[in-house]
Amino acid sequence: MYELLFWKYLDEIYLNNQEVYEALIEQQEVEGLVVLEIEVIVNRINSVFSDWERVDENSWKNPKGKGAFQVITTPQSVKIDCYGTEGKTMNKLVDVMEEFKCPLYDPQVPERYDEMSE
Repeated sequence: MYELLFWKYLDEIYLNNQEVYEALIEQQEVEGLVVLEIEVIVNRINSVFSDWERVDENSWKNPKGKGAFQVITTPQSVKIDCYGTEGKTMNKLVDVMEEFKCPLYDPQVPERYDEMSE
């Protein structure tokens, strides 16, 4: 599994990304993060992946090849667990979240890909 996590900071706020990640994984509210429009985001993911089979409310699998992903949300974050998913598919998910101004935090690296990163 490859994990992707997205959130958005309030203006003028920037916290320790690893600590934010750990709090969000524990489903905790983090002061300084924006409350996201989760339903709008999930609907957008569903429309971008309309040719994928929607297994349940939060899971999609590729009917024409390998790969599946599951979307797990809190009011402030979107976590996407990718299973055997190709890089181009993950990039598509990152692009969707960029539409909502939510840059990727990649806990495997660990690095957040936004303008504040060095």
